[in-house]
Amino acid sequence: MHQTDEFDDEGDDLGPSRSERRREALEVLELARRLVEQSEARLAQIPMDEDLRDLVLASRKITAQIARKRQIQFLAKHMRREDDEALGLIRAALDHDRADHRREAQALHEVEHWRDRLIAEGDEALAELLSAHPAADRQHLRQLARNAQQEKLKNKPPHAYRELFRELRELLSGAPEAD
Repeated sequence: MHQTDEFDDEGDDLGPSRSERRREALEVLELARRLVEQSEARLAQIPMDEDLRDLVLASRKITAQIARKRQIQFLAKHMRREDDEALGLIRAALDHDRADHRREAQALHEVEHWRDRLIAEGDEALAELLSAHPAADRQHLRQLARNAQQEKLKNKPPHAYRELFRELRELLSGAPEAD
């Protein structure tokens, strides 16, 4: 992880620069903050030794702002003592969660997009959806879209709107798109 190693006049390695050590320490501090924000169930899935897990759990219990900040700094100090491989595994587990979250959010946005298009554009959007997903129930989706449109116009509770969302989510998550 050392990008620029310094050498003295005889060519002896002096190690990482002070700036580099500071950047690494700040990265570990951010990693400690992210760990403390995780739920207990998620912490159980992250690979780390029990002492470190106990410190993370103890840090989560502290609610006073300045005390929590000090505790997270203390946690980061202990984490800096861990080898790079252990920190890499923790970082990879947390980054994997972020990627999963992004994919789930993207899928929900796609469902919302189709729902809004079906309500606004009607049969044109439905024909496009059916060309990508031929197994979909045309009549059911058309009826839900029309009912959702009527609910919106009459300021009624959004029952069909929600049902259309559920149907689209099931359709888009269950079947691969056909090109």
